[in-house]
Amino acid sequence: MPQSPTQTPAVVALHRNAAGASARNPGTPFDVSLFDGVRVNASAVERRTATLATRRTLKQNPQAAWLLKAITCIDLTTLSGDDTEGRVRRLCAKARQPVRDDLLAALGMAPHDIRTGAVCVYHRFVAAAVDALAGSGIPVAAVSTGFPAGLNPHPLKLREIDASVADGASEIDIVVTREYVLTGNWRALYDEVREFRAACGDAHLKAILATGDIRTLTNVARASMVCMMAGADFIKTSTGKEGVNATLDVSLAMVRMIRAYEDATGQRVGFKPAGGVSSAKAVLGYQILMKEELGRAWLEPDLFRIGASSLLSDIERQLEHHVSGRYSAFHRHPAA
Repeated sequence: MPQSPTQTPAVVALHRNAAGASARNPGTPFDVSLFDGVRVNASAVERRTATLATRRTLKQNPQAAWLLKAITCIDLTTLSGDDTEGRVRRLCAKARQPVRDDLLAALGMAPHDIRTGAVCVYHRFVAAAVDALAGSGIPVAAVSTGFPAGLNPHPLKLREIDASVADGASEIDIVVTREYVLTGNWRALYDEVREFRAACGDAHLKAILATGDIRTLTNVARASMVCMMAGADFIKTSTGKEGVNATLDVSLAMVRMIRAYEDATGQRVGFKPAGGVSSAKAVLGYQILMKEELGRAWLEPDLFRIGASSLLSDIERQLEHHVSGRYSAFHRHPAA
């Protein structure tokens, strides 16, 4: 049996809670100077991201620890046209207990120590998810504002946010109007997100940029800054429905803007890659990116989330391999 990861200093550090939860981002007045001069060197970004997995290697106990930490940052998601209330309730049960008890025991972890960061669903299933997660402390996130295209009339978008908050959603994942980014209408983007933020009330707002649709890394960087200025609590890469979703390249451009925003305002904003993060190997790359670019605080769920569905099954498989030396079939670790 491998040594319990909890016996290693690396794991102790990874499972220590960050010093307090981050305060919400109140936003700032619209200020063109914070983003107008931003240009992103795509070749330099590619060189940087290409070294993430090669310069940092995690094996054995440290890898198991990082993967357990990743689970606590997953927004366990189902956004399919054939979703049912039964599927959502099963997903919520998995969020409460994302790893089998026998594996947690072998890793020296108590079952209640590990749960996912949130459950993310369409508005139709918010109330069912809230009921299924009652008492767990796991928040429900609702995709909103005409997800995934974001082309509904603006008043309907605001009403959709209102409805999800009324049903109990404590996080709202909105989609921005891509046209504003593609045409450089930054003031319109700011005003839109500002209104979404106001409609959310106490619910946290995650602004989805749909990076696969807005074409360039410079657009990604500028849109990131505008959404943070408007009060986004998180900036998120993708809906998961675009042709290209989360990548390390767009993520680097976004987290560099998070750092610039903190330098300018003192406010911390979270980051959520979503779409295509489906393997344990991939999520380790994103965790390393967060640690190296933003620091230890961005390994906690109040500042880092991963939008995923199949990722959890692969992490659980890797943990079983760590404990037993054998890989199991995916059906042994169902998500819903």
